[in-house]
Amino acid sequence: MRWNKHDYVQRMRDRINTPTTWSDVLLVKYADVRTIVGAYMSTEPSAVTGTRGTAYAYNDFALTADTLTISSTKMIAMFIDEADRIQQNYVSQMTIAEFQGKKISEKLESLMLAEHGSWKDFGATDLANTGDDDTTAITVSASNVDDLIRAIKRKLYANNGVDLAVQNGIFIVWRAADFELLEAFVQANGFTEADIALKNGIPVQKAFRYMGVDHYLSNSHTAGHVFAGIKKCGELGILRGTFGKVKFLEDPPASVTTAAPKSGLGIVSRVDYGFNWPAQLAEFFMDINVA
Repeated sequence: MRWNKHDYVQRMRDRINTPTTWSDVLLVKYADVRTIVGAYMSTEPSAVTGTRGTAYAYNDFALTADTLTISSTKMIAMFIDEADRIQQNYVSQMTIAEFQGKKISEKLESLMLAEHGSWKDFGATDLANTGDDDTTAITVSASNVDDLIRAIKRKLYANNGVDLAVQNGIFIVWRAADFELLEAFVQANGFTEADIALKNGIPVQKAFRYMGVDHYLSNSHTAGHVFAGIKKCGELGILRGTFGKVKFLEDPPASVTTAAPKSGLGIVSRVDYGFNWPAQLAEFFMDINVA
């Protein structure tokens, strides 16, 4: 059967555009430039007392550049043998396209969670409210999962994040074991899935809203780390010109070191990306240290 390349690309893009954790919690910027330069107010004017009939002084106002660089690449390259290619029906082709799109999206999620070294630490003393930025691991349990949610919110609010939290929302990306404990707590308090489902298209089995926080499930965490904070504070830059694009190569080389061709079809897609964790928002993305 003839390989339907147009429909393949469209189906892969449809899968990439399915609502995901990374697209929901990060500020995603699509661009065809290497660097995206923004700025933040690094010196803030303050209100001062004035006296009628008396001169007043200006406060300094200063901006500091903040740069998001798109410089990293991940490749998703697949080879379909010529005989397998001929024997694929239309449904099988679209299944492969969905798989390729799914792998791209999953990779972006794992890359996001691997950035935990760029986030503020949150550990046992943060949970107990006896210290800040602790790396001591927390053992998440049925008896403290709600306390952990409240402690995360308290730390965000204490660092003047309440207005931004109201505007963008708070999130936690849990591991499967933690998510189970949270589900049990939610159900024990009389809520059903229909009560707490998010409205963004992510199924309730993978995300829901409770205690004023959007909770997500992921199996892509680096061991010992859970991600939490205020949405849209961390930035992900994606190169628009390569994202969701596919190259079809007839009889591609067998490998980078072997020029001899392989009989079949090479299907190559890539994502060019970069992360930025703005310094002025550093308190609003947290590395929850867990056992």
